[in-house]
Amino acid sequence: MAVSISNAQILNIISKLRRNKQLQAVFGVLILFFCIFIVFPAFMIFKQAFMKSGGITFDYIKSVLSNKNVFLALSNSMTVSFLSAIITTFLAFLLAYAENFTNISPKLKKMFRTLAVFPMLIPTITYGFAVIYSFGRNGLLTRLFGRQLFDFYGFKGLVFCYVVYTLPVAFMLLDNAMSYIDKRFLIVSRLMGDNPLQTLNISVLTPLWGTIAVSIVQSFFMSFTDFGIPASIGGRYLVISELLFNTMLGSLPDFNQGAVIAILILLPSVASILLLRYLQKFNVRYSKISPAELKKNLFRDGFFLFLATAIIISLVSIFVVVIISPFMKQYPYDMSFSLEHVRLVFSDSVLVRVFKNSLLASLCTALFGTVLVYASAIVTSRTNVHPHAKIFIESVAQVSNTIPGMVLGIAFMLAFKKTPLHNTLALIICCNLIHFFATPFLMMKGTLDKMNAGWETTASLLGDTWFKTVRRIVSPNVLPTLVSVFCFLFVNGMHTTSAIIFLVGARTMVITAKIQELQHFARFNEIFILSLMILITNLLVKILEGLSNSLSKPKG
Repeated sequence: MAVSISNAQILNIISKLRRNKQLQAVFGVLILFFCIFIVFPAFMIFKQAFMKSGGITFDYIKSVLSNKNVFLALSNSMTVSFLSAIITTFLAFLLAYAENFTNISPKLKKMFRTLAVFPMLIPTITYGFAVIYSFGRNGLLTRLFGRQLFDFYGFKGLVFCYVVYTLPVAFMLLDNAMSYIDKRFLIVSRLMGDNPLQTLNISVLTPLWGTIAVSIVQSFFMSFTDFGIPASIGGRYLVISELLFNTMLGSLPDFNQGAVIAILILLPSVASILLLRYLQKFNVRYSKISPAELKKNLFRDGFFLFLATAIIISLVSIFVVVIISPFMKQYPYDMSFSLEHVRLVFSDSVLVRVFKNSLLASLCTALFGTVLVYASAIVTSRTNVHPHAKIFIESVAQVSNTIPGMVLGIAFMLAFKKTPLHNTLALIICCNLIHFFATPFLMMKGTLDKMNAGWETTASLLGDTWFKTVRRIVSPNVLPTLVSVFCFLFVNGMHTTSAIIFLVGARTMVITAKIQELQHFARFNEIFILSLMILITNLLVKILEGLSNSLSKPKG
């Protein structure tokens, strides 16, 4: 029996074959990239820790575990990180409560929200220098209060800076969670005769326990793995990130023991991520959230306005010196206005090149990272590739979210030290792509999952190729998220320290690494000016992101 096939069916078959080939090509490139820049570096760090003369050995582990400084550094890191996480979450809760459960002026709330995330635009290594210039014997705040408020080197300074560093993230977590709490439960609780503390516990704290725990774990994870703050203000209080840096790049580098310490850092990080996943099941979801007007209470509003103002002023005040001291002739002895320090920085060809390197690395991180994130998210969300392929990419996101920046940097250094990529901006960019992959990937995947699932099917029936469908239909509908992903990657690329500190050289030096170098020569004016350049650049990017999102919102 003869079977006739119409031209339309032939074209449809050809179209499907092309789409499958295009998908396979995209997925093949993704697999290759992730194998080279995650699987291979991970293998190399374990090889360095467990291999000796071609055989497996535990000598390096025994050597590290017999070193009292390792356990001291681990204990110190866990103590200071946990304490700062508790303080951070408490302050973030107060700020978020003022934002969501008071009748404070909307303009003031908007100002608080903006200033609360301000520290995210500045590299953490600058925090310590800002504290030195603010709370030192001749510091700005010391002169204002007439005495030195606290000894900032070591434990106290680390706690203070870690709180400043992690407060923006904790606030965003709690503020977002509180915005979804149904305020009608406050009214019901009051009608049932509950006292204010009972109402707070039943209506606010109970739905938030999961998020509060997530805030503590996330703040702990960020503090435990940070290198910038201990590098500038740690003093004699030894923490694990500083010990790792000294082991790998000290006067007597030991890559084998450094690899073991990196794995030790990795273990609490993995535990933190697993705990974060477990805590997600405690999130409370309301079937419906109805608007409810908050009861007028002048005492409550005044009290939380005072608390929010005090927290924000404390948060931002330490950075005032970063902004004003470079424009003074000789801070703190000669406070007259001068542009001499700025002129010297911009006339220094090395510092100008460092700034250009940072801009180029951040721009390439944002451009290539957006493409990588978009391709990965679209393959896992809106294609019919094999389920194992989707699981692989999602697992990559989980792994990249688990690896601390310093461990990733060491893995890259060990994996590519004898390759053409060694000591190049390309390697720094690839490291950034892996380091910051998880958050924008989840952001993009969430957006794509919410879109109409039938668009690609309809386009396929019309004979469009997969690339054409993505370009003409999918991309315009996810443009705001693409812009957010680009800006996220750019901003983080500008102020990252821990992941790239092991990868930079004289030709590829970026601002954050240069700041770490300048501290040894006490060149604080140059440090603050470079930090200001990062801040101004990131602010411009965030402003452009806001303008782009406002223009992309549907009108009417």
